[in-house]
Amino acid sequence: MLKELRFRIGAHPINWVGEDVREHGADTTFETIVDDMQALGLRGTEMGRKYPTEPAELKRELAARGIELVSQWKSVLLSDPTYREQELEAYRAHVEFLSEMGCRVVSTAEIGGSQHFDPRRTPHEREVARLDDAGWQALAEGLNQAGAIAAEYGLKLTYHHHGGTVVERPEEIDRLMELTDPALVHLLFDTGHAYFGGADPLAVLRKHYDRIAYVHLKDVRPEVLRQAERDGTDFIGCVRRGVFTLPGDGAVDFGPIIRELHARGYDGWAMLEGEQDPAQHPPRQYAERALAYIDSLPLHEAN
Repeated sequence: MLKELRFRIGAHPINWVGEDVREHGADTTFETIVDDMQALGLRGTEMGRKYPTEPAELKRELAARGIELVSQWKSVLLSDPTYREQELEAYRAHVEFLSEMGCRVVSTAEIGGSQHFDPRRTPHEREVARLDDAGWQALAEGLNQAGAIAAEYGLKLTYHHHGGTVVERPEEIDRLMELTDPALVHLLFDTGHAYFGGADPLAVLRKHYDRIAYVHLKDVRPEVLRQAERDGTDFIGCVRRGVFTLPGDGAVDFGPIIRELHARGYDGWAMLEGEQDPAQHPPRQYAERALAYIDSLPLHEAN
């Protein structure tokens, strides 16, 4: 079935090396990651913290394995207008690098208000500081400007709704889509983060399909999530507990999601993304099983 899909499936290096939980895969090398991807037949990757940062070297290493760079995460702090100028300058530099690497989408997420990622907050804070109306307006204006920068280079800003941030819940995804320019701000649809944020992933996909330019295929272990909610565990704590996994290993029903993407003619990238401890959950083995699971899903509903 994978050969029949209109979209391409790649993998995020976060399956091998954690980004938010730095001890996950800390000793794993870049070569291990991309060699595993090559062996799995995966031809697309996002940037990871173990990857070479010099474009010529990165191009050479990826090309040798038949892999292309698809995107790289970019944190932004645009909900506070005092940061806008420096944030847009940094965004342009980020886009220039991705453009040189041949990418077409920029994974983008607001970190203002996050207890983990917002540099203005203290290490002891427990909850996300939700945006007020002024914050929402500033965020939307800033994202439109960042999206215009991306468009200058032929890229699309794809907004990554994300656990532990101010755009996490279904109503927050809706509001962001309402406030931003559809020509400048697109959506990175993440199945796992949609579920984590309290949404039905299929409902998010159907509601906002026209804005979707990039996809992450992530699963959620519901028993881990329920226990974490009872314990008041924050987002990073949930990752450490193993709340996320790869498709076929959790609660997300990928059958309707894969069929919907295929039927609507989505032809971009969809990245396998697990974000779990690779010592406990071997990345290559989990990716192999996820691919077999996706391969087993019928593209058409039975009559």
